[in-house]
Amino acid sequence: MPLLDPKTWQSRALSGGEYAVTEPATGDTLASVTLATAEDVTAAAVNARAAQTAWARTPHFERAAVLRRAGDLFAAHAAELREWIVRESGSIPGKAEFELHVAAQECYEAAALASRPTGQVLPTEAPRLSYTRRVPAGVVGVISPFNAPLILSIRSVAPALALGNAVVLKPDPRTAVCGGLALAAVFAEAGLPEDLLHVLPGGPEAGQALVADPNVPVISFTGSTAAGRAVGEAAGRHLKRVHLELGGNSALVVLEDADIDAVISTAAWGSFFHQGQICMTTGRHLVHASLYEEYVERLAAKADSLAVGDPHREQVHLGPIIDQNQLAKIHGLVEASAARGAKVAAGGTHQELFYRPTVLAGVDDDTPAYAEEVFGPVAPVRSFTTADEAAALASAGPYGLSLGIVTRDTARGLDLAERIPTGIAHINDQTVNDEAVAPFGGIAASGTGARFGGEANLEAFTEVRWTTVRGDVAGYPF
Repeated sequence: MPLLDPKTWQSRALSGGEYAVTEPATGDTLASVTLATAEDVTAAAVNARAAQTAWARTPHFERAAVLRRAGDLFAAHAAELREWIVRESGSIPGKAEFELHVAAQECYEAAALASRPTGQVLPTEAPRLSYTRRVPAGVVGVISPFNAPLILSIRSVAPALALGNAVVLKPDPRTAVCGGLALAAVFAEAGLPEDLLHVLPGGPEAGQALVADPNVPVISFTGSTAAGRAVGEAAGRHLKRVHLELGGNSALVVLEDADIDAVISTAAWGSFFHQGQICMTTGRHLVHASLYEEYVERLAAKADSLAVGDPHREQVHLGPIIDQNQLAKIHGLVEASAARGAKVAAGGTHQELFYRPTVLAGVDDDTPAYAEEVFGPVAPVRSFTTADEAAALASAGPYGLSLGIVTRDTARGLDLAERIPTGIAHINDQTVNDEAVAPFGGIAASGTGARFGGEANLEAFTEVRWTTVRGDVAGYPF
């Protein structure tokens, strides 16, 4: 029996307009969903808060069981969900399978959080027991984007629920099904009590209402840096805790002793995986001058060899860009870079929403596609001559998300990584990596630090309460 029934979401009591979820590869309408208004957000938050109290008091093993069943359901319905991810977000099947794998792992790891020891016994000067314990934050608002819709929703939803919170999730309307309604269906089948997960596809109005709602004390936002700044400012005015996972322009540093035969595939994956529409995408290739010319030539050849097309109907390496606006931004940055003197060594062209993987050589600080986050399949390559220069180039710019360093000397790679401020670093790997057990997050313009994965979830979705207990009523000199 299918997990997703359009009649289910079309009958949901939302009051916004209808939105056609389209397949970017073909332009076909895949589903029609009703968007949420600010009033819908308010109603959902009220209902979530009312339901959360009982959920927080539910025994930990019952909450864990719901999360484990949810993980199993992602596997059981993998074929159906994979097709939605491929068609709705333009993912190749392998990327969709990775999302499903991570979604299941997020649920299993979250299930383990439910019974995690969450407090400390404290020393005290008074004759009393003094201790701390972690308690659920209440209602968690989650705002997730289109690019890895299932992962970027479930990584907040699963641990928040496991720790006793309710959740109001606002997925991007472009991926309303695989980034939102699929989660609602999975958790309903897993036995999650009603009103603990509200899925409200919507635009900026719904997001603003979620950030402002007094029943939602914690916001988890994943998206662009510009939007994240607005969310952070609004959350600050409302004295809310906000977790921001934002953009990046991550560097891959290739030292002179790197194995050039091995690194090209790694480098191509870093820039071209999911059409470059990943926050951790390798946006800057910093290559030692002794390898630079060969690196550009071989990366361009690799780019030219990659197939671009409809991932649902063809076997391809890259699918479509999500929509026309994003494609226009990508192509505009490539054209502006060429106008400033960059050499287009590969790609730089598109047919409809299918953009060829692109390699730019001869870039510098003023090259737009090097200086800015492209969020597309574009690999700018720049040379350096010393480790000091590489560290300075990789550290430049406003972002601080991920870093890759390729070298035969891993100790040297670790030493170089210590000099480059990022939230994530990989030695002998590219910049796009994610695991449910690992803390994930960036610094500076890339976000507010590691907040997802492992014990970081405890910090993200609970509050610390101090409690003391006396045997007799305390006396005071009044």
